[in-house]
Amino acid sequence: MKKFFASNVFRFIWSTALAAIIYFICPPCFNDSFSKTTLAILLLIQLVLINGAGYIAKLPMVTHIARFLVGGLFIFSGFIKANDPLGFSYKLQEYFEVFKNDTGFAFFEWFAHIALPLAIIICASEIILGVMLLIGFRTKLTLWLLFAQIAFFTFLTFYSACFNKVTHCGCFGDFLQLKPWESFWKDIALMILITVLFAGRSHINELFAPMIISTLFLIGVVFSLGFPIYAYRNLPPLDFRAYHPGANIKENMKAGDDYEPAKYETRFKYENLKDHTVKEFDLKNYPWQDTVTWKWVATENAVIQEAINPPKITDFTVNNSDGVPITDSLLNDKNYSFWLVVYDLKKTEDDPSLIAEISDFYKLATQEKFKFIALTASGPNDVDEFKHKHNALYDFATVDGIVLKTMIRSNPGLMLIKDGVVIANWHHNNFPSFSDVKQKHMK
Repeated sequence: MKKFFASNVFRFIWSTALAAIIYFICPPCFNDSFSKTTLAILLLIQLVLINGAGYIAKLPMVTHIARFLVGGLFIFSGFIKANDPLGFSYKLQEYFEVFKNDTGFAFFEWFAHIALPLAIIICASEIILGVMLLIGFRTKLTLWLLFAQIAFFTFLTFYSACFNKVTHCGCFGDFLQLKPWESFWKDIALMILITVLFAGRSHINELFAPMIISTLFLIGVVFSLGFPIYAYRNLPPLDFRAYHPGANIKENMKAGDDYEPAKYETRFKYENLKDHTVKEFDLKNYPWQDTVTWKWVATENAVIQEAINPPKITDFTVNNSDGVPITDSLLNDKNYSFWLVVYDLKKTEDDPSLIAEISDFYKLATQEKFKFIALTASGPNDVDEFKHKHNALYDFATVDGIVLKTMIRSNPGLMLIKDGVVIANWHHNNFPSFSDVKQKHMK
């Protein structure tokens, strides 16, 4: 029996059965013919790779190509996310909130509370696994960890794409925003490449002497952990957001010359009362009169065409304490102005020396007729409590919390703006003195 379980026949049986199960139980989002056909082709490729491992093992060049593609992509993906670990943690929180709402499992809320350390661990693991694969360190362990990680991300991206939950996966941060299905197919391609690596793992040898291999591994571990921690405690070294220094917020709020808005179509989901299957209809053929056969389940607006060259910034709106819009006056201020971003006053860094620095900065800026305003998503009660507690004399205005978290990865964080252009920004750990800002940036 042991020999049978290790045989090629048993491998063919279990791999074929698994492929058939995946094909037939796939959810409704795969029900259109193109997706079904694509899924069948991918499953067939996996079957060939799993059962043809012996032949692949005779082609070392195929293994080496897959090795450098997978290793390079994991290092690149991990580095981009490590460049902005706080932004990646926001994306993880979004996933965990979706899972909690859809499953009702409370432990996802606990995961959301530790999203930041999880984000750093995931970034670090991607980088170090890529390094381990490239240098040939602990090949068997590396391959299984790569497989586990890509299986996890494949599930996340598939769930997000199939049920339209998270619009961007965060795989490459703000550098490259992939749509859910694009990210899913990317993960499928990686899964295929990792299967190739399993088939040809005998060719994945250490590239250097053991001492050099160990040294490179340790350097990789130190860098993969140190870099995201540094990026979190400061600001992302590479800033790809629409509010980076040098960005013109007013221009980023404009659409491109060939802009076309997104097109939507109303879809209706009906349950067949005879076989209890759920089918999707459009406005032309939905069976609203046939109440004997069909029961309405849900109505959705599906995107049938994405917007072409839309604005990079679509939701930047500022209201003063009275609810009056002041967006234009802020963006068209020809003088220098300072924006203190405090997206959540309850989570704002509560360091007395930092608060004192901010107050001193405010006094010096206003003495020289420069505008200083705090932007927050917190309510009036929280604003009043903060102002009384810290004797804050500067004005507060309201902006959407997600927008503020996008503007700067710091709470609080300081931005220097002139005529809608971001001149510079600072993390609260590097809060500047007014004299330094004036000397270096206000000319």
